[in-house]
Formats: sequence, C-alpha cells, structure tokens
Amino acid sequence: MKICMPVIAIVCFLFFNACKSGPDAATAAKEDWQPLFNKKDLSGWDIKIAGYDMNDNFANTFYVKDSVLKVDYSGYEKFIKEFGHIYYKEPFSYYKLKVEYRFYGKQLQGGPDYAYLNSGVMVHSQSAASLSKQQTFPVSLEMQFLASDSLYKRPTGNLCTPGTEVSMHGKPVDAHCIDSRSKNIGPDEWVTAEAVVMGDSIVHHIINGDTVLTYEKPVVSGFFVNSEMNWTTGGFAADSTDWMNKKGLPLTSGYIALQAESHPIEFRKVELLNLQGCMDKKAINYKSYYIKADNAKCKY
Repeated sequence: MKICMPVIAIVCFLFFNACKSGPDAATAAKEDWQPLFNKKDLSGWDIKIAGYDMNDNFANTFYVKDSVLKVDYSGYEKFIKEFGHIYYKEPFSYYKLKVEYRFYGKQLQGGPDYAYLNSGVMVHSQSAASLSKQQTFPVSLEMQFLASDSLYKRPTGNLCTPGTEVSMHGKPVDAHCIDSRSKNIGPDEWVTAEAVVMGDSIVHHIINGDTVLTYEKPVVSGFFVNSEMNWTTGGFAADSTDWMNKKGLPLTSGYIALQAESHPIEFRKVELLNLQGCMDKKAINYKSYYIKADNAKCKY
C-alpha cells in the first residue's frame, strides 16, 4: 500500500508536536530548589557593612569554613556601629526561602542589648549597591532570629520592619517588631527557618516546619523605625527624601540578605524555590507549582 507524502508529513508533524507537549506530571511537580550558598565561598553575594564601602568585608566578618557561612567577630576589638548584611546578587518576587542557622559564641562587646542572640534574614530588601555608606539596615522585611537561654525566653521567626510596614487580618500594623508564636529554641541548636513570599500579597514565616507568623501587603513606611530613628538618623543621608517620597509603595520584589548584628551566627544552608516562571504546559521547563507566570522564560 502506497502512503502519499502529505499523510507522512501530517504524521511526522503530529509526532513532533507530541514530543513537545511539555514535561509529565511528576517532572512538572518536582521542586527545583536553588542553592544560594555553595558551601565553598561567598560567590554570588555582596557585603555591605555600615561605615564601609560595598564588598569591604571589614575584619573578615563574613567567611566560609567547613561548608558553613559564618558571621564572626574575632577580628574586632569592640562593636561600634558595624551593622552588616550579605546580599544575594539576584532579586526575587514569588519564592520559598529555606535557611538553616544556629547561634554560637558570645556577643561582641559594645553590641546593643537587643542584639544579644539576635540575627535574621532580610527579604524584599533593597540591594547592597543602593545602601548609603553609613546606613545601618536595608529597607526590607526582616525574619528575625532570636535564641533563648536561662535568662531570656523569646520566640524566633519574628518580623521586624526597617523602613517598611505590613498588615495583619486586613489592618495595618504600627509595631516595628511582631513576635511569632514559635517555641523557644536555645543557642547552638540548628534551626530550619523558611519564608514563603508571595510578591506584595502575603508572607509566611515557618520554623522547624511550623507556620509561626503570617502578614500581608508589605509597603514602604513613612519612617525608618520610629520618630527617633527616622530616615535621617538611620544613615540614609541624601537618600532619606527619596524614601519618604516612596511611602505606601508596595514591596513586590527584592533581595535576600543575611544579617550581622554583633552576635556570631552560622548558616549551613541557604536555598530558594522560585515560584515564578514558565506556566505554559507545553514548555519543557513548565512547573505545576509556579504561582506567578513569567512566560518569557519558557523553553521549547
């Protein structure tokens, strides 16, 4: 039996397109976590310490040893105002962030009382390059880490809002820091902290698998922390007017930064699951867990 060429062409066309139908359900659902920390060095990260230029790692505050990213103060004589952060190079909008951390050692002399067994990870942060030289904290949402000891019992996975404001249960919250409902966790214990960030809609804080805090609608605030620590006293210099003019601007995306606030801390894992990407089911990089479409990234 002779098959005409048009029929062969149609069969080939259908076969070719069947092969382009996208990944199967299991592949589409498999989560592609991206390690932000490579366990070898600080590649992909920018350092900004108050009073110093970007990527001036004063006194070797940040370094990697034994596959752990360490915030260490052994090179300091005394803490004055060297609040520091290390920023991942790429901003994100919709994502899950997973960090494993633990406190160790003693707080550096001169560190403020509130910074005892205190650190955090900043999300939806301004970039390292956009900070002024004297700026103490980036405009961001801080997932605050606190450890408890025999004297102090405190939750972790809290929220602090340098230059920002959020809502809870549909109403704006005035407090600079909001406690989570986490259990008390001691120093030297490894803690798994996760943030689920959905653009400017909703954010969840998760500690050791338990959702401990939820808030909504993050925006730029009318002040940095309060009337005493305002945009000017926070080290923003000429940038203070620009930030004041951004009052009420939604925080739709931003950078991720790990904090150095005078107490040593270690991070052994920093990884991210992007929830924004190709949502065309015919694309080979389609993922069924994506929440926000970015079909410019689709591959066929």
